[in-house]
Amino acid sequence: QVQLVESGGGLVQPGESLRLSCAASGFTLDDYAIAWFRQAPGKEREGVACIGSVTTGGIRYYAQAVRGRFTVSRDDAKNTATLQMNSLKSEDAATYYCATRDLSCSSLWHRSERFDSWGQGTRVTVSS
Repeated sequence: QVQLVESGGGLVQPGESLRLSCAASGFTLDDYAIAWFRQAPGKEREGVACIGSVTTGGIRYYAQAVRGRFTVSRDDAKNTATLQMNSLKSEDAATYYCATRDLSCSSLWHRSERFDSWGQGTRVTVSS
């Protein structure tokens, strides 16, 4: 059974950091691009970051709103991906999801319909 499970969400204050993890089971991540999306209440789901498969160069993409603060990475040996989030802002609060698609992120990586498998999400709250 193909499954993605996110973890690492929680409550932090503005300026603090969180590290989200995405663990895959039932398949190996080697040949998949992995993306992180987020959705805040009342808002559309938006792409945060994406990392392509190693075989396609592992190219990373970031949304403008998080570039320089967030880092996406992958560890295919552990079948996991991570999203390191630094200097968190109140506007980063959302439920974060990881998702996969074949091989590369592509220039349209920020569009959720391009991804096939999704996790259940982990909630991030940023509040003082």
